[in-house]
Amino acid sequence: MNFTGILIGSENPGRLAEFYTKVLGKAGYEDGGYVGWQIGNGFVTIGPHDQVHGPNAEPGRIIWNIESEDVAGDFESFKAAGATVVAEPYHPGDVAEAWIATFADPDGNYFQLMSPMPM
Repeated sequence: MNFTGILIGSENPGRLAEFYTKVLGKAGYEDGGYVGWQIGNGFVTIGPHDQVHGPNAEPGRIIWNIESEDVAGDFESFKAAGATVVAEPYHPGDVAEAWIATFADPDGNYFQLMSPMPM
């Protein structure tokens, strides 16, 4: 198997697409109301969904991650682009060389920057 990406449904996908364009840059594709960005080997895609209404009531249920060699620098960039800071960069557990920072998008979905984790 190979995980290829995540689809984020929204009743206002245009607003989310505009937000993620500010955070991630120009989208790699747009087709039929769906907008997507390739990050590494996978895609994050925004699109309409008739079962999604309003902000995410449980934003911690699914949190998607972006690996970054420069969590502190990318944190500042995402924050400047308008991402809502949920948690500033911190070390998870006892892993001093690792960093995580958590954000929310305009629909209240959580996403994180994470330094590469030691295997």
